Amino acid sequence: MNPTDYNLIAYCIYLPVMLLLTWYVAHTLFKSGKTFMLEIFHNKEDIANATNKLFKTGFYLLNLGFGLVILEIYQTVNNSRSMIEVLSPKIGGFSIYLGMMLFINLFFFFRGRKASRRRMQATLPLVPPTPHSQA
Repeated sequence: MNPTDYNLIAYCIYLPVMLLLTWYVAHTLFKSGKTFMLEIFHNKEDIANATNKLFKTGFYLLNLGFGLVILEIYQTVNNSRSMIEVLSPKIGGFSIYLGMMLFINLFFFFRGRKASRRRMQATLPLVPPTPHSQA
């Protein structure tokens, strides 16, 4: 088999794996993230959904863009073994990057949740403690 064919096969493996990993992480994160958004926006479903979709769109653009930036395979791939050796760090590195992006998004969800709770507590009226009844 021609080395160019192995490089082409490597691209044909990398692209769907990168797309599938990105879709899976985005789908999982933003399906679960809706709960955070509802809490952050005090159950205002329209703004929570809109914000969640905007975060999801940004997540896709950022991660697909990065996945395409690291797409190029510099080595000439001569056989199946070298193809696996070239794809492993590329797919593994992209997976680590996606994991970091997942945790960054979770950090922002938790930070937004904390700020929302703090705002909510600041707006609650202070209620004086009720005297305990003595028997």
